[in-house]
Amino acid sequence: MTDAPAEPLTLSDLATGRLSDTASVTRKPHWWEAVSRREAPARTLPARTDVAIVGSGFTGLSAALTLLDKGREVLVLDRDVPGYGASTRNGGQVGSGNQKFRVRHLIALLGEKTATALLREGTRMLDTIEQVIATEGIDCHFRRCGRFRGAMRPEHYEAMARDMEDLKRVAGVESFMVPRDEQRSEIGSDVFHGGSVLPHDASLHPALYHAGLMQRVEARGGTVRGQAGVRHIAREPEGFRLDTEAGHVMCRDVLVATNGYTDGLTRPLHRRLVTVRSGMIATEPIAPTVMGRLMPKSRVYGNTNRVFYYFRPAPDDNRIVWGGRAGRAASLAAFSHLAQDLLDVFPELGETAVTHAWDGQIGYTYDALPHLGRMADGVHYAVGYCGTGVSRATYFGHKIALQMTGDPAGRTAFDSLPFPAFPFRTIAQAAVPVVESWYRFRDSTNL
Repeated sequence: MTDAPAEPLTLSDLATGRLSDTASVTRKPHWWEAVSRREAPARTLPARTDVAIVGSGFTGLSAALTLLDKGREVLVLDRDVPGYGASTRNGGQVGSGNQKFRVRHLIALLGEKTATALLREGTRMLDTIEQVIATEGIDCHFRRCGRFRGAMRPEHYEAMARDMEDLKRVAGVESFMVPRDEQRSEIGSDVFHGGSVLPHDASLHPALYHAGLMQRVEARGGTVRGQAGVRHIAREPEGFRLDTEAGHVMCRDVLVATNGYTDGLTRPLHRRLVTVRSGMIATEPIAPTVMGRLMPKSRVYGNTNRVFYYFRPAPDDNRIVWGGRAGRAASLAAFSHLAQDLLDVFPELGETAVTHAWDGQIGYTYDALPHLGRMADGVHYAVGYCGTGVSRATYFGHKIALQMTGDPAGRTAFDSLPFPAFPFRTIAQAAVPVVESWYRFRDSTNL
C-alpha cells in the first residue's frame, strides 16, 4: 500500500476548512528555504566567557556584535537551533516601531516630552538597521519599499490622516494619504477606504538577515551555541554561573534577550511579559503580471483593525506572505482566518495554493512598550517588542551592549520608563485568546 500523493491546498480550501491530511503544506517558515539550518551543535561550551547572552535572535546577535567590537569575549546561547524563534519567523517588515500608539494617545500617556523622545528614537531604529546591514555587507534583500496601511472604515482614514500630521510635527516622519478613489495605485483591492503610506519603511528577508548577523558574530570570534538552553542563572562573587543543557559556564555579565520565548528562567521578566502567537502563510509563486496588479509598488502592507493583518510580496519570488494572529488549533485550521483575510483583500486568488504555514511567539508588555535595562541581581535584558521587533531588536541589542560596557552612547529615551509587571500574569496569559476574540468581534461589528 502506498501513501496518498500530496495534494495542493488552495486558499479557498484553507479559508473554508476543507483540509486534507495529504495537503502539501510545509509547516515551517518559507524563509528557512534560503538558509541552511544549524541542526547540530557547532562546538562545546567554553568554561568561562566575559558575556553570556541568552537568546540568539536579532537582539542577542546585535548585542554580540557590539560587545565583540568593544573587545569582550561573547557566548550566545539558545535552547534550540540558533534563530529558531521569532527572528526567522516574522514577516520581514521593518518600521520605526511607532505603529502601536497614535501620537496623541502616547502624549496623553507619557507627556509630550517623553513621547517626542520615544518617537524620534523610533525613527533612529530604522536608520540603525539599515546602517548595520550596509556596514556589515549583509545580503538580505533590505529595501526601503514603504508601507501602505489600509483603512478598514472611513473614520479610520480620517483618524490616520490626523495621526500622520502629528507624527510629522512631533517626529519629522514623512507620509502621505491615499484616498479610496486613488488606492488602486497602491493596492489592487477595493476592500479599504483609502490608506496612508510611510515611504521610508522597509522590508528584508529575516532568515538571511539573521544568518548574516550570526556569520559576522562568529567571524569576530564570538561563539553561537544552540541546543544549550539555560536552566538556571546564579549570582556568585566573581560573576554569574549558568547551568545549561550543554554544561556550566562562568561569566562576568549576562544579557537575557529571549522576548516572546522568555520563560521562568528570570522571574522578574516572566512577570512582565505575556506570549502572543502570531501565524503566517505563504502562497505558491504568482504570475508577475498578477502580482504587479495586486501590489504595484511592492510595499509592505497592513490594515487598521485591532486584530490586524499584514502582508507583502516575498523578496525572492512572486509569492504572498501573509500574517496575523495564530489560531488555537494545532492543525492547519489555526491558519484558516489568515486565508479568509487574504481572500477578502484579493478574492481572485481563491485557487492559489498555500505552500507554507507557521507560527511564532511575540513578547507583549503590560504598557505595550519595549524595555531594556538591568535587573536587581545584575542581569541585563532587552525585551518586549510587541510585534514590531525587527528594527527594535537590532537597536535595543546594540544599545544594551553599550550600556553593559559603560559607554554613555548606550543611553536611550526608554531608560527612564517604568517596567510594570502584569498584576495577575497567569490570568493575563490565559486571557490572550479571549481578548483577541473580543477584538476580532469588535472589528467585524464596528463596536
